Amino acid sequence: MTARVLVVDDSATVRQQVGIALRQSGFEIVEACDGAEGAEAIGKGGIDCVICDVNMPNMNGIEMLRKVKSEPANADLPVVMLTTEGSKELITQAKEAGAKGWIVKPFKADLLVAAVEKLTSAAAAS
Repeated sequence: MTARVLVVDDSATVRQQVGIALRQSGFEIVEACDGAEGAEAIGKGGIDCVICDVNMPNMNGIEMLRKVKSEPANADLPVVMLTTEGSKELITQAKEAGAKGWIVKPFKADLLVAAVEKLTSAAAAS
């Protein structure tokens, strides 16, 4: 079964770059342009991993993470933050909200793919 990865970013270019990297490694991609759209996509089910920006309109990535993780069904959903932000405070907030990882843009495609592969195989094993 192909893992479905939700890419949540207000930048179409970033969604495209992440999508290309992950599709080449066999992942199915679902896109959302902000946290509200991302939370809605997760609510529909069938998402195996989330790559999420922090700074977005309507609902930022950490707000989305808190909302999604408040649902027991999403307790084990792996979420990786992909952002230009590198502040320790934001990283701590994201980890406390349930993020499994933090990747700073510009990202290396191979590292992103490796993180998603690790998280989706770990999720499949549990």
